[in-house]
Amino acid sequence: MKKYEYFEHTADVKFKAFGKNLEEAFANASFAMFNVLIENNKVKPKIKKSLSVRGKDLKALLYNFLEELLFLLDSEHFLLGDIGNVKIDRIGKEYVLNTIIQGDKTGKDYAITGDIKAVTYNEMEIKENSEGCTVQVVLDV
Repeated sequence: MKKYEYFEHTADVKFKAFGKNLEEAFANASFAMFNVLIENNKVKPKIKKSLSVRGKDLKALLYNFLEELLFLLDSEHFLLGDIGNVKIDRIGKEYVLNTIIQGDKTGKDYAITGDIKAVTYNEMEIKENSEGCTVQVVLDV
């Protein structure tokens, strides 16, 4: 199964990420987002971080998760290289995502090829069925 694919979109980047379940689709969405900037498989897993994000629904959770990764890029110069142990739970009326991310800091070892201003809710979709899960995201670049 492919992890993600990109689609034509006016002035922005639109992608769908796939997974056998919701957790894998969210992880693949993070790879698709960072792949806009740099080839993920070239980022060395030198830094390990725990990440916990909340959302009132699954779209808010996806948005908050990707925005948190962008925040780490902007504030700590963190490039995502790998993600593991993604766990999504419903606690009360909200969803919580916990994961471990690995990567490295931007620098002379990496050629960043673009810029992402923000994640958007525009055309965001999350579809689950018996064959797996698909999430669609549009990034403002």
